Amino acid sequence: MAMDSSPEQPQPLGRVVQAVKGWVERCGAVWVEAQVIEMRRRAGASTHFLTLRDRMAETSATITCSTQVLDAAGPLTEGMTVTAWIKPTVWSKSGSLTFECREIRVAGEGRLLAMLETRKRMLQAEGLFDPVRKKRLPFLPRRIGLVTGADSAAERDVVTNVLGRWPGAQIEVRHARVQGPDSAAEVMVALAELDAHPQVDVIIIARGGGSLEDLLPFSDEGLVRAVAAARTPIVSAIGHEPDTPIIDLAADVRASTPTDAAKRVVPDAADEARRVAQAKDRIRQAIVQRVRTEQHQLDQLRSRPVLQNPTGSFEAHYDRLELARGRLSRAINQVLSGQSTSVAHDLARIRAMSPKATLERGYSILVDGEGRSVSSIFDVDLDDDVLAYVADGQLTLGVRGIADGSGEQMGLADEEFNDETDE
Repeated sequence: MAMDSSPEQPQPLGRVVQAVKGWVERCGAVWVEAQVIEMRRRAGASTHFLTLRDRMAETSATITCSTQVLDAAGPLTEGMTVTAWIKPTVWSKSGSLTFECREIRVAGEGRLLAMLETRKRMLQAEGLFDPVRKKRLPFLPRRIGLVTGADSAAERDVVTNVLGRWPGAQIEVRHARVQGPDSAAEVMVALAELDAHPQVDVIIIARGGGSLEDLLPFSDEGLVRAVAAARTPIVSAIGHEPDTPIIDLAADVRASTPTDAAKRVVPDAADEARRVAQAKDRIRQAIVQRVRTEQHQLDQLRSRPVLQNPTGSFEAHYDRLELARGRLSRAINQVLSGQSTSVAHDLARIRAMSPKATLERGYSILVDGEGRSVSSIFDVDLDDDVLAYVADGQLTLGVRGIADGSGEQMGLADEEFNDETDE
């Protein structure tokens, strides 16, 4: 309803804004489809702003939504198509038209992406994508397991490139549907068979490119868990480089294409032969260089004077040895001379003090019949036989008389007394 006004009687601006607000808010809430072109989510705030644009026309609008509405919608990114339940309103302070969003849902492919993102976050929180769980690929596997569609381009790419790089490679193939509702289950069965095979050292899961819906089985939660739990290293080769199903995150190695997977599981025989030849050349050169170095060092050693004339260095030692011998001989002679003189002096003293020297001066030594020396007149009796040692022999004597130190006779034998009387 129009408001009466004139230059003389204008209406207050606030009243007009309030009237417009009342007219606009009489419109009910409506579901709209649009694309998110801008999202301003403020940390700690309860109200956030989104800018939506019509997919078919150049029309955009700003909407407000609460934190609860955004959280319920799941992960939103710019470019997603959404359906939003909005109600128009007017801000009284600015008079601007805006829309309040009461519910928002991801539509079309964006809905699938949001679902996959939620699943990815859940599995990541369980640690299924942890790098610590990743297993290293063997350098040269005994047998290569391959899970792929029957007669598919992915199978031909893998087999052709594997045999082209390593002609002796053994490939164990298990076919499974790689698209459709039963695809994930069949791939899990084939994966379980190859994982239990005792000679399979690596498994490739391969499929060509496709749409998001076509590759959806390779983001199946059960298949992702089976890949993460496998004992054999898994190589994921699903689609092309931009395609990233969840199985790529759980696999031990992600290959951008099936051809890339073949390059990762086996070495190139030609490259390895070239590397071996290069290594042999390096080893040969290293050995030759080592021999040259050792020969040079040996020549230097042989050129030294001590090796050219091994006895040459002895001459100086001979001179020093002769000097040492001379000093030693002189020292020995000097010591011997001193010792000889000392011995001669000792011998002269000993001889001067020996009984023999005493005998040679006219003295004698008396011993009784039992060999005891006679040093006192009381050591013998009259008529005892005594032995006298003189300088040139010994005499056997009989005791005929004994006199003390004054010369007084202490007694004579009877026969000698009679002889002396007769005389």
